[in-house]
Amino acid sequence: MKWAMNEQSLFAILLRSAWWISFAIGIALSAAAVALVPEAYRLFGIVTGTPFIVIGCVAAWKQLQAPSAARIDKTLAAVRAMNWGDFADALEAAYRRDGYEVSRVANRAADFEMKKEWRRFLVSGKRWKVARTGVAPLRELHAAKEDREAHECFYIATGEITDHARRFAAENKIRLVGGPELARLLPGAGRRGKRA
Repeated sequence: MKWAMNEQSLFAILLRSAWWISFAIGIALSAAAVALVPEAYRLFGIVTGTPFIVIGCVAAWKQLQAPSAARIDKTLAAVRAMNWGDFADALEAAYRRDGYEVSRVANRAADFEMKKEWRRFLVSGKRWKVARTGVAPLRELHAAKEDREAHECFYIATGEITDHARRFAAENKIRLVGGPELARLLPGAGRRGKRA
């Protein structure tokens, strides 16, 4: 069983924040420890900021690897121009590249069933061009998840997702895959001379 970090933990929040925030916390903790801790224990005080420095390094690495706004826009334009067959093929190839076993399913709410290690996932991508996604398709995907006993779901959308739908997705382990995630998943989309 894989360990999963609580999304509301301090370290998870810092991983999603700007890298320099973790560095500032780490340096402040170390400085406070040096100033307040007796000299015999200063080394231990200095080390108290180390976890925050490590989190800052991880956050900086992730932020450096994140796609640029221009690349996200190009990917979204390319993906919106695809027909369903091309988009489905591109998604299937991308998820296989990421280590998933992928099979297509004949289900109104889900298009793919994926397996990785012992976990099962459902992917809904047919409504990727919808301008605004509400909670209804997410409820259908959640029902399919329950029926197929999947652990998690992915809902792919290039348009706006309502706040109510985002809350529903967070409460029901539905991962929303939008611009930045699609740019990472389909790195060739939107590049001149290349197909996704």
